[in-house]
Amino acid sequence: MKKIAILFIIITTVSISLFATVFTDTPNDIIQTISKAISSGKSENVAVYFNSTLDLTTPDNEGTYSKIQAEQILKDFFSKNPISSFTIKHNGSSTDGSIYAIGIYLSDTLTYRVYFLLKKFDQKYLIQKIEFELQ
Repeated sequence: MKKIAILFIIITTVSISLFATVFTDTPNDIIQTISKAISSGKSENVAVYFNSTLDLTTPDNEGTYSKIQAEQILKDFFSKNPISSFTIKHNGSSTDGSIYAIGIYLSDTLTYRVYFLLKKFDQKYLIQKIEFELQ
């Protein structure tokens, strides 16, 4: 009887975990979460969603960086361009399962087009590419 109870608990826990993963991490949820992180103007909030290496473009930098390097570059960008607002204008997905979003980042004096591409790694969408392009 004790083995059946333990087995029931394990099956229930695994089922709940799978259910939560499938239904809470939808592409739209992830895009909105990353949008809020960008809107915070804090690099550490955005870096949570970085892959271990990613392509990053800002007006002062362009390249492939480690998560730590990219966070520092983004921190510098945010400090030079304090956010006024950030709005997602378009999003979608591709046939390979990646998702993307395009938004507008307004600082006090400048406007940037922001593009980010997310790919799924170990059941989580992570930023593979992010670009801040001056408009």
